[in-house]
Amino acid sequence: MHDMRSIRENPTAFDSALARRGIAPLSPTLLELDAKRRAAQTAFQEMQARRNEASREIGQIKSQGGDASALMEEVAQLKVRMPELEAEDKSLGEELDGILTTTPNLLADDVPEGPDESHNKEVRCWGEPRAIENPKNHAELGEALGLMDFASAAKLAGARFTILKGALCQLERALGQFMLDLHTRKFGYTECSVPILVNDATMFGTGQLPKFAEDLFRTTDGRWLIPTAEVSLTNMVADSIIEESVLPLRVTALTPCFRAEAGAAGKDTHGMLRQHQFWKVEMVSITTPEQSCAEHERMTGAAEEVLKQLNIPFRTIVLCSGDTGFSANKTYDIEAWLPGQQRYREISSCSNCGDFQARRMKARFRKAGAKGGEFAHTLNGSGLAVGRTLIAVMENYQQPDGSIVVPEVLRSYMGGVEVIR
Repeated sequence: MHDMRSIRENPTAFDSALARRGIAPLSPTLLELDAKRRAAQTAFQEMQARRNEASREIGQIKSQGGDASALMEEVAQLKVRMPELEAEDKSLGEELDGILTTTPNLLADDVPEGPDESHNKEVRCWGEPRAIENPKNHAELGEALGLMDFASAAKLAGARFTILKGALCQLERALGQFMLDLHTRKFGYTECSVPILVNDATMFGTGQLPKFAEDLFRTTDGRWLIPTAEVSLTNMVADSIIEESVLPLRVTALTPCFRAEAGAAGKDTHGMLRQHQFWKVEMVSITTPEQSCAEHERMTGAAEEVLKQLNIPFRTIVLCSGDTGFSANKTYDIEAWLPGQQRYREISSCSNCGDFQARRMKARFRKAGAKGGEFAHTLNGSGLAVGRTLIAVMENYQQPDGSIVVPEVLRSYMGGVEVIR
């Protein structure tokens, strides 16, 4: 959500920032609507004051036995006009909010320029891809083991669903538990169990609504299935003022996530890389404007540490202006090496949203001794997508006979199992 006051004060800067995202200038339209709305509000207040004044005058005239018919006619006309101004104010406000709530966040100054993902910049690369002769992809490995069933899942629910069995199911569970333990014990995140069904206001707060409704699943009672635990975790501070002394607030959760993948027709249709339903560990930080950049680096490092401990090669990239998501002002993507595809694929996305979400949620913090509050900064990151991490483990730890070595850090979660055969 954008601050109309700052747009009013510097419309040129606002339009220049939008141009980095390839968006045409909006300030002329916004300023015109804003001016009309403020004029309607001013006229209403003036009429309200005049009505009250005239009503007092009518009382005085009548008490003295005089004729107040002219004033009474004026009040009657005001009573007709005032609801019209209220309706005009409401209509202009809805039109103004419609533009402001569907306009993406402004980008950080150090986000690289570029129209699409081909202009993303590599920040660092970790680990060397293993030499694997004739590597198989995860679907081939899983089906050959008899532990990954796409056909049965399709009968049950359609495309983009997978059934895992036995040791692969246990490995998926182990990965989620390992990630939670790492983030809570090493990085100080507080584990939470949160709703996976939420209302409109909650989806609006983090930016999924109104713009991205087609990417979501909705229940018959009007609730939404979360596409990520970011939605629930971030909205925990909605409509509140937090004392600065407790910041940064760091929370994490392992939840199922649900995405319609409305724009993914024909993409990653084989295997379980892009699913309607999947598990993910999410990290969320609530902090001050002064701390948010450092917190972004810290959060990205926490996500990277998962892959380091699993000994899976990865690279970290910063997204360019044309590839940065709606609510983010800067995003790092972490991509794991997948031998079965001979390429790096996204496994985590860590974003700093600045005060964009906080304005939508009315989430503020208060400095010591201050009377009022100011908008907090919110950050979110995958720590990691569990299904994609399972894929990365399977493909990077595969052996020539199709078995999969269990990474050492996961063996205690697997009851000591060292190899999945």
